[in-house]
Amino acid sequence: MTSSLLRTHIEDGVAVVTLSDPERRNALNLDMCGEIVALFDRLEADGEVGAVVLTGEPPAFCAGADLSRLGSSQRDGLELIYEGFLRVARSPLPTIAAVNGAAVGAGVNMALACDVRIAGSRARFDTRFVQLGLHPGGGHTWLMRRLVGEQGAMATVVFGEVLDGHEAERVGLVWRCVEDDELLACATELAARAASGPRELVRRVKASVQAMSLVESHDDAVQAELEQQIWSLGQPEFVERLAALQKKISKG
Repeated sequence: MTSSLLRTHIEDGVAVVTLSDPERRNALNLDMCGEIVALFDRLEADGEVGAVVLTGEPPAFCAGADLSRLGSSQRDGLELIYEGFLRVARSPLPTIAAVNGAAVGAGVNMALACDVRIAGSRARFDTRFVQLGLHPGGGHTWLMRRLVGEQGAMATVVFGEVLDGHEAERVGLVWRCVEDDELLACATELAARAASGPRELVRRVKASVQAMSLVESHDDAVQAELEQQIWSLGQPEFVERLAALQKKISKG
């Protein structure tokens, strides 16, 4: 599954999607964003795909957005650029960003659109909007504040702090920082765990985790999960896995 600006390899239920425009350091433009939208439509319709790893063609992860060709309407052009990472954020599939180099501006948004981020030690998170004389866009300040708090968002977005992989792990921007040569294997191994679960169950659990940001109390959370757990009790995958576990236990 290949397009002009993306490379995709699917194995063991994991789709590894590579932003592949290395001469432009994988910067997002209208063409690439359109291809991302179309690709995620296909991946979600593919019953064999249970999780996605998103990475960049070396040496960068994504060098931001190319704003030189927005078309006749700046508003429409910007919204089409946003759609590249917002489509990833809306996906019901579990997603992991394997950040293998510089993530700049909208490239940070692309990483933050994924459910989990794994960084190589060579990774760099550089919001750079203010330094370019540009206001952040695409929900960047909300995404950063949600993950690293107000002080962290101020330090990175307003004061221009650039985080390497280890610093990004320390402040909670990424889940883990690993050696560069271990990055893709680590991300695909983690993704494979989600892909090995019942597909509809994993989608529902992801949706539940996301919805919890709107739940106001533990009691409300209990009720919200109750309906989903009752649904899962009736699914054949649970019955089969429970029977296999009981059989294993009975054998000692």
